[in-house]
Amino acid sequence: MLKIRKGDNVKVMRGKDSGKEGDVLAIIKGVKNTRVIIKGVNIVKKTQKPNAQLGIKGGITEIEKGIDISNVMLIDKKTGKPSRVGFKIDEKTGKKLRFIKKSGETIK
Repeated sequence: MLKIRKGDNVKVMRGKDSGKEGDVLAIIKGVKNTRVIIKGVNIVKKTQKPNAQLGIKGGITEIEKGIDISNVMLIDKKTGKPSRVGFKIDEKTGKKLRFIKKSGETIK
């Protein structure tokens, strides 16, 4: 189970886009590392060939590329600051839950 999931609001802690915040659009699990795609972060330019069948115009487009999951931290909704994430077992249901270590608040 990963500490960061799709839809979470995260902050980039390291790299060229450090300090930027955004929502996680996708998680790419690899053999050696796991990467996350964050909205508005790590934008690169890509050349696109035109394709009449798909209705794609040619040119230069901007897309978001992945960032290693170790370089981002989840943002606490109470304080608005990045925090570490932990796991605990719910006593009533017996399910594994994520919680924010600074405030102790559980995450859905």
